[in-house]
Amino acid sequence: MKSLRGQLVFFWVLLLGMCAALAVVMFTLYRSSAGAQVAAGRAATEQSCRAIAARYARSIAKPAPPRPELDLLRVLLQLVLIEAPHVEGGVWHAVDGPLAYAYPTYEGSGVKRDVPAAEQPLIAQLAQLAARTRQPQTDVVRGSREALIVSACPLPAPADDLAAWTMTRTNGGALAAQDSLRTGLGVLLLLVLASGLWLGSILLRGLRHVQRLESRLARADADGDAMPELPRTGVRELDRIVDGFNRYRLRFEEARAHLRAAAQPRRPDPRRAALGRMTGGIAHEIRNPIATMRLKAENALAASPERQGPALQAIVGQIDRLDGLVQSLLALVQPVTLAPVPVPLARWLEERLAAVAPKAEAAGVRLVLRHEAPDSAVFDPVHLARAIDNLLDNAVRHAPRGGEVVLAAVQPDARTLALRVDDDGAGVPQSLQASLFEPFATGRADGTGLGLALAREVALAHGGELRHLPLAPGTRFELELPWRTS
Repeated sequence: MKSLRGQLVFFWVLLLGMCAALAVVMFTLYRSSAGAQVAAGRAATEQSCRAIAARYARSIAKPAPPRPELDLLRVLLQLVLIEAPHVEGGVWHAVDGPLAYAYPTYEGSGVKRDVPAAEQPLIAQLAQLAARTRQPQTDVVRGSREALIVSACPLPAPADDLAAWTMTRTNGGALAAQDSLRTGLGVLLLLVLASGLWLGSILLRGLRHVQRLESRLARADADGDAMPELPRTGVRELDRIVDGFNRYRLRFEEARAHLRAAAQPRRPDPRRAALGRMTGGIAHEIRNPIATMRLKAENALAASPERQGPALQAIVGQIDRLDGLVQSLLALVQPVTLAPVPVPLARWLEERLAAVAPKAEAAGVRLVLRHEAPDSAVFDPVHLARAIDNLLDNAVRHAPRGGEVVLAAVQPDARTLALRVDDDGAGVPQSLQASLFEPFATGRADGTGLGLALAREVALAHGGELRHLPLAPGTRFELELPWRTS
């Protein structure tokens, strides 16, 4: 039997059977105890009394004589009471009193012939009542040591003044046995009912808790939450299961987070995914300076000496451009090695604006600083400065004359630091947004397309992310970092 409900029902049925068996044992003990003696004594006196009345009715002539024959009465009493051990009896007349008496089973030394004097008032009262009402009467008198049982039956007589009586004695403790039996059976019945109600309440409460857990799991399955947190029920045994499930849920979530972290490097790397485009971009970026240098060198060789200086300066400029391109490529390909330290954030942000201020002034762009983050944060100031400088340089280039570029530091939540660079320019073209952070993705003829890629590498190395958010008008680049103070 695997069902808890079935087991509880079986337990209650077993308890019911045990109580029923105990009731049978109690009833059997009662019948064999002193309590049965009272019932047996009462039955014996009533049966003997009826037998005397029946034999007397068959023995007399019809109609009944006005006065019965005493010898006949004595014989009838002897014949009937000889078969009733410990029962004595007689015939009582309303006027003459006791007419006959017999106690054939008396265990004394002689023959008992006299009506017990102490019981005569009770015998007379019952006999007169039976003769007058023409109904059998029985009375049980409880004493400290014994119980007296007296029965009286009406006999046929013209004046309805004749009655037979019988009497016996039994142990007084037997009188309380009947009440004890009723009390015991009542207690057993209450025990069965109480146990049934108790087990039923336990079963219903347990089923309600189980249904709550089932509904919680069903809602989680419908919502796509595979491992929900189960609430405690208040039942110790069920709470052990709930706590075990919740602990397993935490381990499962931790393992899933580790699995996602482990799978993160296996995702397509933007550098590898754009390897073909990067190769074409490198070839294009190198071919143009080389072609320019070749043309300048050929012109310088054919020109007069005084015109060779500007040509050589142009060649040196192209060489510097190639060197910057190589440096950017090396920075993009090589892993970023961080040296995080606590940085005074306000002063560091002011330094970033100061670095781009000459270019902004030449372009007629106003620089704005908004510092809404804590005073200090931990990051690599050199690498992060390179990323922010690239973002500010792009913003100044794309902002219109008379526009503004905003550098803001905010804290969206307790665990994140966000550095935002906003401009009010025309925004990023829709065709370029999908490949915005890939190497050599640029919308400027003089741009290399490596600045945003390098900035994003720095953000990823810090455990953060770089995002592009369109504004109306303008563009926002938001660099998010895990915030910590030490």
